[in-house]
Amino acid sequence: MATTSKQYKAIGEDLWKSRTEKINSELFALTYGALVVQLIQDYEDYAEVNKQLEKMGYNIGTRLIEDFLARSSLGRCSDFREVGEVVAKVGFKSFLNITPAVTHSAAPPPSSRPSSAAQQSGVPGSSFILTLDENPLAEFVELPDEALEGGLWFSNVLCGVLRGALEMVQMQVQVEFLSDVLRGDESTEIRVTLLKYLEEEVPVGDD
Repeated sequence: MATTSKQYKAIGEDLWKSRTEKINSELFALTYGALVVQLIQDYEDYAEVNKQLEKMGYNIGTRLIEDFLARSSLGRCSDFREVGEVVAKVGFKSFLNITPAVTHSAAPPPSSRPSSAAQQSGVPGSSFILTLDENPLAEFVELPDEALEGGLWFSNVLCGVLRGALEMVQMQVQVEFLSDVLRGDESTEIRVTLLKYLEEEVPVGDD
């Protein structure tokens, strides 16, 4: 029987409660903020800072996924819609103690034949949007006008984490911020779009 959204939320809650190596949220936010400031000083280019944050996140994500799979004992998701549910209700909750709202969007159906949203939810072009009511990375942060005008996505490391983690489970995705309250938007939203499923690598010498 398929796991329900409510069950995923309960799994995320249990994982967070059982995590013994929690870090103080204020220390976490201040440490991340210091990292962003250092990158700005090093590169003096906000577009490049965005790239570096995403790259750092990617490297983190490729490692976090192993811990996540081991602790959650979740199997392979049946489609990309389920991926969104797991990311929002289990992934974010177990590591950051937040549960973003998730909105699903099916891939545009081929013009030659109509297809239902359910059928389309596991094909390239499927996407989901995560809406963060709170963002632990952005506590105590107010971006200066220069950063706003330069296009800084302060929490871009999250995009990299998602891309790296999903790539390790054979999904190539595009992850991008759509909006951020730090930039004056009404909400903070991240869109994750499925580009393609990756073939599992077969070790050399194996059939």
